[in-house]
Amino acid sequence: MPPSQSGVWIGPADLRGDLIAPKDPMGLVIFAHSGGSSRFNPRNRKIAFALAGRGMAVLLFDLLRPNEAAVRGAAFDVGLPTNRLVGAIDWARETPGLERLSIGLFGASVGAAAALRAAAQRPVAAVVSRGGRPDLAGPPRLATPTLLIVGSRDPQVLDLNRQAQGALGPSTRLAVIEGATHLFAERGAMDQVIALAADWFGQSFAAARAGEAGAGQVRPRPVVVRRQMTSM
Repeated sequence: MPPSQSGVWIGPADLRGDLIAPKDPMGLVIFAHSGGSSRFNPRNRKIAFALAGRGMAVLLFDLLRPNEAAVRGAAFDVGLPTNRLVGAIDWARETPGLERLSIGLFGASVGAAAALRAAAQRPVAAVVSRGGRPDLAGPPRLATPTLLIVGSRDPQVLDLNRQAQGALGPSTRLAVIEGATHLFAERGAMDQVIALAADWFGQSFAAARAGEAGAGQVRPRPVVVRRQMTSM
């Protein structure tokens, strides 16, 4: 059965979103894209539906309104997106059917910095960054299991993520997809992003459930990926 889709109003963030949910989800993944993107971005939606197909609920919403996104410099503003992401987390905690789910944050580009800042303000099970800019987050030191996914042909962002990995703490891992550029447009690159994210969130949600059951918490295993990509 395909996952259900519904439009939602995220009161604390005062923004519209799309909730994609399978039956009995294992957890909720909230997306935080860059300021110049939207919940209709095809890359985000491809990942969202793939995660939903693996048993996770997904919330896509616009971190910025159209008039805000058009402001010069808004694409690199982290403060406002962080506040709205925190608002979305609070909304999920109070929404029937979602309130008991563990939450993961999936950030892309500048949205990854907002995800890291939000994870420092609210308890979440995991963070995944796709081609993100964790350097713009500070970055805060986190105990939250965090996976940084970067393409090997995105040298500046890769260098920034390597530096941020150490600053974020021992629960952070770096996955480098060989041959991929910033948007992971190469054949098979996005599929690897999806596989890595699904595995990371799946392990983290399982660990959160085990912790709630009193079985102790198991951190997701280290992940480092280097695979040759085929150009389109």
